[in-house]
Amino acid sequence: MTPAPTPCSEELFDRARAVTPGGVNSPVRAFNAVGGTPRFIASARGPWLTDVDGNEYVDLICSWGPMLLGHAHPEVVAAVQAAVARGTSYGTPTEGEVTLVEEIIGRTPVEKVRLVSSGTEATMSAIRLARGFTGRDVVVKFAGCYHGHLDALLASAGSGLTTFSIPGTPGVPASSTALTLVLPYNDRAAVEAAFAEHGDRIACLITEAAPGNMGVVPPEPGFNAFLAETCRRHGALFVSDEVMTGFRVSRSGQWGTDGAVEGWRPDLVTFGKVMGGGLPAAAFGGRADVMAALAPDGPVYQAGTLSGNPIATAAGLATLRLATPDVYDHLAAVADTLRAGVADAFTAAGVPHVIQSTGSMFSVFLTDEPVRDFAGASRTDVAAYGAFFHAMLDRGVHLPPSAFEAWFVSAAHDDRAVQTVLDALPAAAEAAGSRQARPANGES
Repeated sequence: MTPAPTPCSEELFDRARAVTPGGVNSPVRAFNAVGGTPRFIASARGPWLTDVDGNEYVDLICSWGPMLLGHAHPEVVAAVQAAVARGTSYGTPTEGEVTLVEEIIGRTPVEKVRLVSSGTEATMSAIRLARGFTGRDVVVKFAGCYHGHLDALLASAGSGLTTFSIPGTPGVPASSTALTLVLPYNDRAAVEAAFAEHGDRIACLITEAAPGNMGVVPPEPGFNAFLAETCRRHGALFVSDEVMTGFRVSRSGQWGTDGAVEGWRPDLVTFGKVMGGGLPAAAFGGRADVMAALAPDGPVYQAGTLSGNPIATAAGLATLRLATPDVYDHLAAVADTLRAGVADAFTAAGVPHVIQSTGSMFSVFLTDEPVRDFAGASRTDVAAYGAFFHAMLDRGVHLPPSAFEAWFVSAAHDDRAVQTVLDALPAAAEAAGSRQARPANGES
C-alpha cells in the first residue's frame, strides 16, 4: 500500500485555519507580522529545523528561548524517555520536582519555589501572592513588557505617567486592569511619580529583568537596583520576570549578570522556558516569608493538576545540569559572531539599524537611534524587517517572524550553522534596504 503523501505547509495551514483561530495556537506563529505562510516543522535536531516540505533551516528562535542546548539533545531525550516509561502524571509529589527546585534555588536568589506549567501561570500566581502578602491591590508594570496573557497585565498606558490603564486587548474588562499602572520603561521619574501618588496602594512592581518582548531593551545601568529600592521604601514587592532570561543569559539569569554588581535582589521571581527544557514547565519563587503566605502554609490559594509534571521536571533538570559555564561561553561567542555579521551586512546595504542584547539574546531594530523603551521600539521599520525575514528564510535561516522579538542561539549552533547565517545576510540586508521607509518628500 502506497503511503499517503505528506501535506505541505500551505495545505496544513489551510487545514489549520479551518479548525483553529488564525491557524495557529500562539499568534506570532501565523506570520501576520511578516506575511506569507508559516513553515510547519516536521522535526528538529541540534540547530536545525526541517519542515514538512523537506526544507532545512538554521533555527534562531529556539522555541522562543527554551532550547538552550539545541533540539533533541541526547541526554535530555534520554531523561524524558526514562520519565515517560515510569508514567506520565501522578498527581502526587515526586523526587524529580524536589530536585529541580533545589537546582533552581542553588542558582538564583530565591529561597522557596512553587512549580507551575506556564509563564503566564507563574506571573499570575506571583501577582496574586504579592497582593495577598501586602494586603494591597495596585500593580505597576512597564509598557512593552509582556508577562503572559493575564488580564490585569494586558494593558496599555493611559494619558499620563501615573494614570491607571485601560485594557490593551478586547475581551479584557476595564475592571481587570483598573488597578494596573503602566509606565514607560527605563523612566525613573515616572516610577518616582507613580509611587509618590499611589505608593501606599501598590502591592508590587513587575518588570522583565531584561525586556525581550518588544525586542531586547536592556535596563539602563542601575535601573533594576533603583526599582528594587523604590519598592522596598514603599513596602511593595519587586517582582522580576525571568521567564525569558532565567538560565538563558547566564546560569541564573539577569540577576546573575548584574544583580551582584548593582546590589538588587527581587522579592519574587518568575521562571520558565529553559527550566523546562522544551516541555511545559515554569515556576515562581522568592523570599521564604513571602512564599509562606502561599497555600497550604498560608491563605493565598494556588494549585495545578500538572504542576511538577514528572516528564517536564526530568527535561528541565537535565537541561539545567548540562548548562555548564562552557555552554554560556559558546552561546556568547556565537551571538558575538552573528551580531557582527548582521551589523556588517546592514551597514554595507546602507540600512539604519541598532543591535541590542542581554547575554546571548539579541534583536535588530531597523532604526537609527538606540531603543530604551516601547516608544523607541515602535519606530523600527517593520516592512523592511519583513523583507529581511523572507530573504533569510529563502536562504535557510528561520528568524523570529516579528520585528519585536529576540533572537536566540543554542549550544548546538556550530560552524556550519553560523556560516549559513552569515552567507545569507548580505542579500537579505539588501532586500530590507529595498523596502525601507522613505521620507514623504522622496528625499533619500
